Amino acid sequence: MGNRTTSWTRASMLVAVMALIAAACSSSTDTPPGPLDPNMGEIPPVPELDAVSVEQGGVLYQAQCAACHGADLSGADDWKTRNEDGTFKPPPHDASGHTWHHPDQLLTQLIQDGGSSPDSVMPAFGDKLTDDEIASILDYFKSNWGPEERQFQWMVTWQDLQRG
Repeated sequence: MGNRTTSWTRASMLVAVMALIAAACSSSTDTPPGPLDPNMGEIPPVPELDAVSVEQGGVLYQAQCAACHGADLSGADDWKTRNEDGTFKPPPHDASGHTWHHPDQLLTQLIQDGGSSPDSVMPAFGDKLTDDEIASILDYFKSNWGPEERQFQWMVTWQDLQRG
C-alpha cells in the first residue's frame, strides 16, 4: 500500500502544480504541458548544464533574441497584454515567464519555425541557427532559472521524450 499511496501523492502533487501553471499561463495562448504521467517511472536527475554551451548560448541570445526578449531575458513590458493587432509581446525567458513550462522539443521548434499562431509574431530562426546553437540558447535560458523551474522543465522534457 505504501507504493500506491506514494504514487497517488505524487500524482496529486503534480496535478496541483499543473493547475497552478495553467492559471499562470491563462492569459497567454501557450498552454502548459498536460498533466505529468506518474506511470512513466522515475525521472532521471536534471542534466548538468555545460558551461561552454551556456556561454555560447548567451552570446547567441544577445545577437539574435535580446532585441525583442530583453538583454536580461525579461521580455517586453506588460508582455501578457495583447498588441493592437492581437499578437502578444515577446515574453520573458527568465523564471518569471512561462518558457520553463515547455519541453525542449517545443522550444526548439518555436525557435526554428517561429510562432505558428495568429497570436505570435515570433520570426523563424531555423535558417540562421543550427540545432546545436538553439540547444545552447536553451541552456542559457536554463542557467537563469531556479532549481524548481529547472526540475519542472526537465520533467516535461523527459516525459515528452518518453512519449516519442
